[in-house]
Amino acid sequence: MAIKITDECINCGACEPECPNNAIYEGGVEWAIADGTSVKGAYILMDGSSVDAEASNAPVSVDTYYIVSSKCTECQGFHSEPQCAAVCPVDCCVSDEQYQETVKELMDKKERLHLA
Repeated sequence: MAIKITDECINCGACEPECPNNAIYEGGVEWAIADGTSVKGAYILMDGSSVDAEASNAPVSVDTYYIVSSKCTECQGFHSEPQCAAVCPVDCCVSDEQYQETVKELMDKKERLHLA
């Protein structure tokens, strides 16, 4: 499962620098797959659509920090637990039931985001 940030977010920003995939953005900020990854060119998102990795995309949230599910690997391959959840002072980084993935799927996503 990817992680999501709930409406309880107090916009402290503690989570953003902890993400090894640069999947966390401040509310209102555009995102791109290429941000903090090695991806170039076309990239297939979790919903099956294709985007240019370097293209800017509309913010998922305007009011609070948010996580781009197509970039979230729950820190698999980097840490033993999701770092955003570990540092969140109000426990608003929780599993996103909309995106259920196995550890293998999360590791495959990590490899796609960080090509050698």
